[in-house]
Amino acid sequence: MSAAAAPMQGEFHLSDGDYETIARMAHAHAGIMLGTGKRQLVYSRLAKQVRRRGMADFADYVALLRNDADARREAIFALTTNHTKFFREDHHFTHFAEHVRPDLLARSERGTPVRLWSAACSSGEEPYTLAMTLLGEDRAGGGRIAQRDIAILATDLAPHVIATAKAGRYPAEMARDIPDRFRRTWVKPVGDEIAMAPELQRVIAYKHLNLLESWPMRGRFDVIFCRNVMIYFDEPTKARLLERFAGLIPAGGYMYIGHSERLIGPAATMFDSVGHTIYRRRG
Repeated sequence: MSAAAAPMQGEFHLSDGDYETIARMAHAHAGIMLGTGKRQLVYSRLAKQVRRRGMADFADYVALLRNDADARREAIFALTTNHTKFFREDHHFTHFAEHVRPDLLARSERGTPVRLWSAACSSGEEPYTLAMTLLGEDRAGGGRIAQRDIAILATDLAPHVIATAKAGRYPAEMARDIPDRFRRTWVKPVGDEIAMAPELQRVIAYKHLNLLESWPMRGRFDVIFCRNVMIYFDEPTKARLLERFAGLIPAGGYMYIGHSERLIGPAATMFDSVGHTIYRRRG
C-alpha cells in the first residue's frame, strides 16, 4: 500500500497501516492476497466486526487481531467469499457424468472404494451437485449406489458455512439452478426452503479444513474439485497447493479447477488437459 493512498473514510477510520496489517494476516493465515483494489471489500466485511464489538475504529480492532486467535479466525471467515450455487460451471458436471461417472460406478460395483473431494466446498452446493450427478436421476438406483463404498469429502475454512452445508437446507429460489431431472429426484420443498435428500447427505462427509495447513487425509482421491479459491492466492501458494493435490490423485484420476484458474508449478507437468479447466493425472 502506498503511503500516499488516502485512508478509508466512513463510519470507522481504516488507516494504511491497519489495512496492511490485515492484509499480512490474511495472507499468513489463509493465503489470501489483498491488494490495493480490495480495500473497500475489507472495509465492508470487517466494519461489521468493529461495530459488533463496540470499537471506535479499526486501530482497536487490529490490536485485538494481533492478540486474539479467535478474533483472527472470525476476521478470516468474514473476508472469505462464499458465493456459489448449484451446478455452477455446469460443464464440469457434464464432463463428470459422461466421462468419469461410468468408471467410478463400475469400480464401486466390484467393491472398490470410490473417493471424491470437494475442497473449499463453501455452503455445500458443490458437493450436493456432485452427489446428485454421481447417484443419477433415478431415486431407487441412486439409493442403491449410495449404499456402496462411495464417499465425498467436503471441506472448507469457515465453520459457519460447513454448518449450513451439513443442514442441507437452502432458500427455495435456489432450486432454479438445479436441472428438473435432478430436482424432482433429490430435492424436497419444505415451506420457503428446499431440503437435500438423505441419500445425498449419506455419501458426503463435511469437515473443517484450512488448505494451507496440514491435511489429515492419507488416502487417494479419484476426483478433486477445487474451484474458484486459488484466485485469492499468490503464485507460490497456488503452486504448492496444486502439487499437494496432485500427490493425492492416482494415475487416471481427475482434477477440476475454477474457470479463471490454471495449473502452475510442478503440477502442470503431472496432468493432461481434457477439457476447459479439467485435468487428468498422468501415469
